[in-house]
Amino acid sequence: MSGHEYRVRSSTERFAGPLFRIVTDEVEMPGGAVAARDYMRHIGAVGVVALDDDDRVLLVRQYRHPVREYLWELPAGLLDVDGEEPVKTAARELAEEADLTAETYRHLTDALVSPGCSNERIRLFLARGLREVPDAERHVRTHEEAEMTTRWWTLDEAVAGVLDGRISNAACQIGVLAAAALRE
Repeated sequence: MSGHEYRVRSSTERFAGPLFRIVTDEVEMPGGAVAARDYMRHIGAVGVVALDDDDRVLLVRQYRHPVREYLWELPAGLLDVDGEEPVKTAARELAEEADLTAETYRHLTDALVSPGCSNERIRLFLARGLREVPDAERHVRTHEEAEMTTRWWTLDEAVAGVLDGRISNAACQIGVLAAAALRE
């Protein structure tokens, strides 16, 4: 399918931070009108569906200030280390947030979590062959991560949690459902 080419006539940066930028683009609309579109340019992220040998998925519970809630999520993190491959970021985040390593990582899918206002893309991996990080090598968590807890969910329970609203984080929902689809 082809459609209108939404040409950007100009772009103005409104805010620049280490993780994202807020910009306003002047975009050509169908019929020739020009409209302003504000959005966030994000550095990107990864998430890890960590499945053990019993097909249980490890989720982390973390406070998220923008929504003022504790959410069940996948171990996840930002692509904030220059040159680091996404799978290496996934391994680092799994160790830092869940105290786990994995023998294998499989790319599940990429997701645009809020394309109406952000270009943020999260790459989701399936991690298998899990092992605990030795106590002496564990990451020291700070800020919101200091209160982070973990819980093993059966994959069926996690799917039910997606469907009944206990799991509302979009990346977690996508990862859990993708892992369940692979199991079928």
